[in-house]
Amino acid sequence: MVPKSYRMGVSSPFAQPASIKTIPSKLPAAACLREKEGKQQTDKRFKSRFIVSNKKEIKLSTRLFTSEAVSMGHPDKVADRISDSILDAFLAQDPNSHVACETLVTTGLAVIAGEIASQASVDCESVVRRAIREIGYRDEAWGIDADTCKVRVLLDEQSPDIAQGVNRESSIGAGDQGLMFGYACNQTPELMPLPIALAHKITNRLTEARFSGQIGWLRPDSKSQVTVEYDGNTPVRIDTVVVSTQHHDHVSQDEIRKRVIEEIVEPLLPPALVKGTPKYWINPTGRFVTGGPNGDCGLTGRKVIVDTYGGWAHHGGGAFSGKDPTKVDRSAAYMARYIAKNLVAAGLADECEVQLAYAIGVDKPVSVSLNTAGSAKIPEEELIELVKRHFDMTPAGIIDTLNLRRPIYAKTSSGGHFGRNDPDFTWEQTNLAETLRRESGL
Repeated sequence: MVPKSYRMGVSSPFAQPASIKTIPSKLPAAACLREKEGKQQTDKRFKSRFIVSNKKEIKLSTRLFTSEAVSMGHPDKVADRISDSILDAFLAQDPNSHVACETLVTTGLAVIAGEIASQASVDCESVVRRAIREIGYRDEAWGIDADTCKVRVLLDEQSPDIAQGVNRESSIGAGDQGLMFGYACNQTPELMPLPIALAHKITNRLTEARFSGQIGWLRPDSKSQVTVEYDGNTPVRIDTVVVSTQHHDHVSQDEIRKRVIEEIVEPLLPPALVKGTPKYWINPTGRFVTGGPNGDCGLTGRKVIVDTYGGWAHHGGGAFSGKDPTKVDRSAAYMARYIAKNLVAAGLADECEVQLAYAIGVDKPVSVSLNTAGSAKIPEEELIELVKRHFDMTPAGIIDTLNLRRPIYAKTSSGGHFGRNDPDFTWEQTNLAETLRRESGL
């Protein structure tokens, strides 16, 4: 999870050293005083930080947290979709394909490069063009046209040094070393942090309005950002919403602001959290005509925080798109989410972050750990034992459990990899929650 001091609004994990014995003369607006013995301490659930002196305690409880999302037309997401479309094309013909495909997109050009080992025969240029076309870039005036852009294919064979550790008769070794995180919490029905859940809903709604023709001046590239006020870990108010959306040259800023707020944003905000009018920043530069790969060069894997938990939980650093499921950067992150979500759905914790770590060529994880921020209903050691009994965390076990050798990945490339209500997102199932709760003795 995010370091506790950051989550409480403290400027640094090392702010307020233990030697502090006095109360600041200017109290934060959200501070409350309570009688207590004279020392600094943190509550056992790490929800608030206290500075105590002279039998008075300052509780820093309310805070703001922000997450962003980007649409499928954002240049980095164009790259992600191309990479995942290449992966799907190989898996459709050969489910045992090993794929590591990276993409660069810029004005009038898409380049794919990487390493592939497969029995499939794929027309990669056609796959690239189809992916760009599905996003909606069909006009050179928008910076890239699926039918006329240049496409360069620079794909090589997978390294035999890696292959000998991954392709073994008895098991599948991890495709690389690394650490992966999964997270779940009870802030939303999909067991996701609220800011990233709302941010994705906004960009998804923009895309729907564009495809349906409801708002004719929308173009593919857009971003959203949502700031939520928390009391402890409970969302209490929507503070700020930022939306930047690419648009036709002739629409007015007034119309953009009005329609985005009224038709896109407001219907998605939980009424109980709209207290007064949130601060809205809609296309704050005043113009967003040049966008997509024409506005910025796009690369695969540059939106890893958007893809996961919006910064609320840790990230191991590895991107997802373009990687087949033997790459634990992707598959183990899916398994970690599956584990965390089932534990929270079982009522065994209000929130849970799971970390898995691997060595290249080795099947079993080198470590399994979890953190419930003090919200566990049973000792965390017992939760880990439950996890080890019920979840096969080897690469082969993950692939089999989640049925990952399928061409399902293009649609993961936008809208987030987690918190989705789609049967192909098998890591979102909570089918083990009842078993885990029963075995926990609760």
